[in-house]
Amino acid sequence: MPATPSRPTLERRQVHAVAGCYFVASFAALGLPPYLTEILPGLGDATAHWAGVLYVVPTVFGAVGAPLWGKLADRFGRKRLLLRAQLGLALSFLLAGWADSLATFTLALVLQGILGGTFAASNGYLGAALEGPELSKALTLMQGAARAALVFAPVVVGSLSPWLSPHRQYALLAVLPLTAAALIAALPESRGQRRAAAVSPDPVGEVRPEPSPVSALRTLYALEFAFVFSTVISFPYLIRLIDERIPGTSPFLSGVIFALPHMCYLLTAMKVHSAFHHRPRLGIALGFTCIALGLAGHGVADSLLTLIAVRLLLGAGLTLGLVCLSVLAAECAKGRAPGRLFGSLEFFSKAGAVVAGVVAAVGTSQYGPAAPVFTGGAVAVVTACALALPRTRRGLRSIRTRWSR
Repeated sequence: MPATPSRPTLERRQVHAVAGCYFVASFAALGLPPYLTEILPGLGDATAHWAGVLYVVPTVFGAVGAPLWGKLADRFGRKRLLLRAQLGLALSFLLAGWADSLATFTLALVLQGILGGTFAASNGYLGAALEGPELSKALTLMQGAARAALVFAPVVVGSLSPWLSPHRQYALLAVLPLTAAALIAALPESRGQRRAAAVSPDPVGEVRPEPSPVSALRTLYALEFAFVFSTVISFPYLIRLIDERIPGTSPFLSGVIFALPHMCYLLTAMKVHSAFHHRPRLGIALGFTCIALGLAGHGVADSLLTLIAVRLLLGAGLTLGLVCLSVLAAECAKGRAPGRLFGSLEFFSKAGAVVAGVVAAVGTSQYGPAAPVFTGGAVAVVTACALALPRTRRGLRSIRTRWSR
């Protein structure tokens, strides 16, 4: 008997609730790390020597833990593991906020990485109930929540700093993942309602169709790593690059310039999804091309106008890449355990971020703040060429076939 179409178990308002919970839970995780140089002197590190290392500690341990949590979600239920992730964040934030030594604060950041993982957990929860365009739209919305937190969280933390130090704000902002956990507790378990013949149920009783080829999954992981590497590598030293190219730029204007690509995503992501959800490989190839051009422009921009232009170009690449990766992830999720898939995808994403941070630090120390943007641009060019190569080969074969006739 042929498989009947699946019916999503989550309504639109519930999908929006999951994205909203991720947004509020991400405030401390994304808004406070830029203030590590202010936090660490109060913990005994007078020169904030360890700021760079501690910045990536949650990312490293998040990458290690994500695949395991994904497998456990498929076995014991995605809602339970999503609740675990929110409560784990709350616990780690409380510990960080009340830490009175560098060792305790470091332990809190390690726990944040190990016990957190709200993005992968949220995607796994959505992936168990949604398919195809509905899932890719939901993943696009989740990326929008991440971009929004990245834009607004540092501003809120800075605004609160005159009344409460960034260090103690960790404890205050722990209330956000606790609130998110309370909201998630009211949501249903995300078990899809698929019914098909000749397929076997997964550990929580769901029935899935045949998965896409393993090669598609490997391609997705490689593209995720390359995309995160080529975009994140420009983040840590962008403000320094702005100060070097446009001396006297105010901190507020520097922050706006930093946020432009993410604002571009927030304004255009759903329109890009409508335009490219049937051709994601073309979209991601265009995305890497825009990233390469935008990062190359960062290396030579010498005025405010040109810097804004290249930031917007990078924003176009960021939007195309994130949206089309969401579409590819939704395609790969068909027939696969979503917790394991999105946990593994999170591993490659965080691995790309960690490697980018290390390469950016080494490159900047050796060649200056322009080195990271040129390195990221080179990786984007190589990836865009790799994506274009199969299409070019097919075009050449088609031309040869026509001439042979």
